[in-house]
Formats: sequence, structure tokens, C-alpha cells
Amino acid sequence: MAQSEPQQPRKQRGGRNLPAAIGVGLGLGAVIVASLFVVKVLFLVVVVAAASIGSWELTSRLAERKDVKVAQLPLLLGGVGMLTAGYWIGPQGAAAALALTALALMIWRMSQPPENYLRDITAGVFTAFYVPFLATFVALLLSAHDGPQRIVLFLLVTICSDTGAYAVGYKFGRNKLAPTISPGKTREGLAGGIGLSMLAGALLMQWIIDGGHWWQGLILGGCAAVIATLGDLVESMIKRDLGIKDMGTLLPGHGGIMDRLDSLLPTAPVVWLLLTAFVGS
Repeated sequence: MAQSEPQQPRKQRGGRNLPAAIGVGLGLGAVIVASLFVVKVLFLVVVVAAASIGSWELTSRLAERKDVKVAQLPLLLGGVGMLTAGYWIGPQGAAAALALTALALMIWRMSQPPENYLRDITAGVFTAFYVPFLATFVALLLSAHDGPQRIVLFLLVTICSDTGAYAVGYKFGRNKLAPTISPGKTREGLAGGIGLSMLAGALLMQWIIDGGHWWQGLILGGCAAVIATLGDLVESMIKRDLGIKDMGTLLPGHGGIMDRLDSLLPTAPVVWLLLTAFVGS
């Protein structure tokens, strides 16, 4: 009888350590729930920390791969200013903080030689907008009288978009969505993500949002799923340009903080805008 070949360990999809990813995800979920429903403002601290680390990861990769120098201190202080101004003042405060951050980055860079001045400033302003300013809309969601419920809605429709896309794409995916950017994404997966996100949006809008209706949740969930997918593709484009797989290694099985924020950041302003239109701010 021929001797059977030893079975090779099955490679997990995406090269991720699935048990570690699940453990980290559950841990992050516990932190979020505890900060939201114990003392609401503690969640703002979580958002500030995540945005600060995400900005540091992005600028560090830019420096390593493209030799782009972004001033860390004004970017960090500006990000904290945007988030706190958004929570306590509103959109006008966040916009003013973004403008002051851009000005601070331009002035700070003047202490160095003029070579590549425009390149470094452009990267700094882009990072300020992409990470802390988009995260400001999470602070705006939190500042409402039912802020914790709005945050739960925002997080779950985004998570359901990712989960539905992964499950349906893994089982039925045949047609690539954007093969040159993210080969793993399929059109079938996108449809699954939109469907699950719309279902979650309809249920949560009806049950936990004051004055919300199920049909509003369908619209919100569908828009959130599309924007979350586009946000994921945007970060994939950035990583392909930089020639890296992950933005960092802080979260085992997930990569860096930015690798978890890629779909959340662009979804936040869409969810905030639709909730403001449907039930007020």
C-alpha cells in the first residue's frame, strides 16, 4: 500500500491568524462597550487614541517607503483638537481645528530646507484629513443625546458590511470587484455585504434610534456598505503604492490600527449625515 503524504496545514485566507484576530476583535469590542455605556466621554478617549496611533502608522510608513517627512507633534495635537472640538463645539469647531492643523504643519515644516516642502505638507494635510478629521464624525455621533446608540448602529452596519462581504464572497464569489487593487474582493461579496448591512440598519434604526424607522435603516445600511467597501479599496491603493501588506503590527491577526479603521473612517460622515437628516443631530 502506498504511503500517504502528510497533510499540509491549511493556509488561512488572507494570511491572517484567525484565532488571534477573533481574540483581538472580542477584546476591542469589550473596550468599546465598556467605554460607551459606563461613561460616554471615555469612548471619545478611545477614538482619540485610535486616531493618534493611526496617524502615526500612516506617517511612519510614508517616511519608511517614500521618505516623506510629516511633523508628528502638530499632527498629533491637531488631531486631538479636531476630535474634542467636534464633540464639544460641533462641525464648525472640527473644521476650524483642521484648518489650524494645516497651518501649523506648513509653519512647522519651514524650519527645514525647502526641498520637498510641498510634498511633505501635502502628505501632512492629507493625513490630518484622512484620519483625525474623518474620525471627528464619530465624535459628532457620540455627542448626540442618544450617542451610544448611534455609535452602536454605526459600528454594526460597518461590521455587517465586512462580514457579509467576506462570507458571501468566500462561498459564492466568482467575479472580481477590483482585481488590480484588492484581488480578494468580489461583486457577489459586495452584494452580500450590502444586504447584511441593510438588514442590520433596518433592525437597529427601528429598535434603538429615537424616532427612527426601518426604511431609513435600509438606506443607511446600503450607503454605509458601499462607502465602507470604497474606503477599504482606498487604503488598499495606499498600501499597494507603498509596497506593504499592513500599516502596522499592533493588533495580532489584524495588522495595525489603520487596517481596522479603513472602512470605519469614510463610513462615519455618511452615517452622521443620514442620521442628522432622518432624526436630527
